[in-house]
Amino acid sequence: MKDAISAVIDKYDAQGKYLDSTAVDQLKAYFATGELRVRAAGAISANAQGIIKEAAARALLYSSLTKTGGNMYYARRFAACIRDMEYFLRYATFAMVAGDTSLLDEFVLSGLRETYVSLGVPIDATVKGINALREVVARVVGPEASGEASKYFDYLAKGLS
Repeated sequence: MKDAISAVIDKYDAQGKYLDSTAVDQLKAYFATGELRVRAAGAISANAQGIIKEAAARALLYSSLTKTGGNMYYARRFAACIRDMEYFLRYATFAMVAGDTSLLDEFVLSGLRETYVSLGVPIDATVKGINALREVVARVVGPEASGEASKYFDYLAKGLS
């Protein structure tokens, strides 16, 4: 797992180079948005259950998935979906604070698509749920932080597509 700082340092260390102006600019950009990312993470944490509930309602409830015979018809399957949405929200928040998507690759996306396909989990519905999380989070964190937060949900959705 990396954060924006270790990603920059690791790159330059591997090349045996000192930090140049490009690296310093990357670090400045990370630090400049630090307080914003931490405030957004606090808002997400304080509202996590409401975010998940609203996102599930937007993306999944009253769809063919939750009707009799749908992929999430049984309560156990629906509960697993909610669990996964919570997982996506938590790790997207961690990645936002770290300012680096490698955390999502390592802890979420690695093998997830293949696992979902083997279990018959509909990828399109999962992506729809992640997009709903992004929309609800954008409202919760406000316009100033929504762009920063959205990047990590977009990365998850693209990684599963």
